[in-house]
Amino acid sequence: MALLPRLERLLPFLGWHRQWSAASWRGDTIAGVTVALVMIPQSLAYAQLASLPTHVGLYAALLPTIVAALFGSCGQLSTGPAALTALLSGASLLTIAPAETPEFLSLAILLALMSGLIQFALGALRTGWLLNLLSHPVLTGFINAAALIIGLSQVPSVLGLSMPQTTHFLVDFAQAVRNLHALHLPSALFGGGALLALILAKRFFPKLPAVLIVVVVATAISAATGYAEHGGKVVGTIPAGLPVPGVPEVDWSAAVALLPAAFVIALVSFMEAASSAKLISGRTGNHWNQNQELIGQGLAKIASAASGAFPVSASFSRSGLNYATGAKTGMSALVAAGVVVVTLLYLTPLLRHLPRPVLGAIILLVVASLPDFHALIRAWRIGRDDGLASTLTFVSTLVFAPNIQNGILTGLLLSLALMLYRDMRPRTALLGLHPDGTYRDLARFGLDHPDPRVVILRFDSPLTFVTAAAFERAVIAATEAQPHVSAVLVSASGINTIDATGMHTVSALLDRFRGMNVTLAFCGAKKQVLDVMQRTEAWSRIGPHATYRTERHALEALLAAMEAQAATAKD
Repeated sequence: MALLPRLERLLPFLGWHRQWSAASWRGDTIAGVTVALVMIPQSLAYAQLASLPTHVGLYAALLPTIVAALFGSCGQLSTGPAALTALLSGASLLTIAPAETPEFLSLAILLALMSGLIQFALGALRTGWLLNLLSHPVLTGFINAAALIIGLSQVPSVLGLSMPQTTHFLVDFAQAVRNLHALHLPSALFGGGALLALILAKRFFPKLPAVLIVVVVATAISAATGYAEHGGKVVGTIPAGLPVPGVPEVDWSAAVALLPAAFVIALVSFMEAASSAKLISGRTGNHWNQNQELIGQGLAKIASAASGAFPVSASFSRSGLNYATGAKTGMSALVAAGVVVVTLLYLTPLLRHLPRPVLGAIILLVVASLPDFHALIRAWRIGRDDGLASTLTFVSTLVFAPNIQNGILTGLLLSLALMLYRDMRPRTALLGLHPDGTYRDLARFGLDHPDPRVVILRFDSPLTFVTAAAFERAVIAATEAQPHVSAVLVSASGINTIDATGMHTVSALLDRFRGMNVTLAFCGAKKQVLDVMQRTEAWSRIGPHATYRTERHALEALLAAMEAQAATAKD
């Protein structure tokens, strides 16, 4: 019996049957069809965003969707092409190969494979906690900048303008805007009209499949008016048939160059998936597993590579739609994949005349919900370090575009550096007896030292190689806080751990204080700290004064020892 729960943890789809009923079957079916009607045009649009042939987006919406549903832990997630991941993929490759070329596609497939392997390894090794290194302010700054870049990158497409693709995105965009006089009016009408229709439909008819309706109508108008023959850009011929799975070719030199981008995509795309899973599981009450979801998302990217497509991710908007329309299990994703199969087999000829400006309008509508510029202000209100990390990530992402992965890496390194800097400056305080009977910060509360011969020092940090120097400075400064200090008592309740460097510092202080006739003592030390102390040769010197439980207990013992020592000296 114990084998089945273990299998269900490894293969989550084995547990779907417990949620199946007539109502859930109906909900999964309706949700799957509804999501597919949104996912198909989005897949074409996101392939365009990634600078890839549009049919590759449909390939990314098939096998990866199935694999993520079978091996993920949240049944309502809709995995496939996603705006942020598509942008990251395309931007990471533009500096290596020309867009919409066989080499570019090969690199996109390799990027999907690498980012998938990274996620799978993190999940299989149960090290998903490493993804927590990406702080919320950094992620917020990156998403805001990326959303702005996505939006700006689609403006020329919507207006029918040409935009160069160099290593400086903002310069390229400015060049496109300077050529506004070359605007292609039919393209601008298609793009602007589609965007307006989508906005109005979202405002007044939110339950309608507006994206599908706009795509169908625009395609029909394009075919009837000969839009392509008059210089308009259309999707063109989409190969009919299903993708043939295969083993991606690995170019090791390209793999080394793509490793930073693969890591960033693995990181950011999982943050997208995790945010959706947390929100949905909070509403359904169902548990989701971070490491299992990493495995599912990683396998989905690997499946995308095997399908000849680019990295995929869980879409926040489609996952929300999936949940809202009644999805209970991953069966809804299988239904959606079934609709994609029908599209690839029978409906691709109907998409030939779909105007590319309409795809740009779809992307603009989706990314309009991503920015949260107030979050930058909130980060500054919470703390200078958070505000600095968020703002620098935002600015560097814009400056480095199209190499936007450098922006998030800059923010990640800065946030880690600031964290290390904060840890190297731990809070310390000298304590005095408060009227409420506790020992508190004497500078803050205007208290006196408990005795002219004793100084109590509170150290609020682990005692490690990062903080050892600060600890030494604080203890030495404590000996100078009063004219005749005979003992420094460290209130150690805030010390959760101590390493070899910390113990070396304690030992050095003991040697220093021996010549000064000053006692170093500890009170409130935790078991794990005392265990480390007891395993060192310093324990014979520190042991008698390291196990005091409270400041009061330590003071009584230290003062009694001083009185006994004074009496002995008189004799």
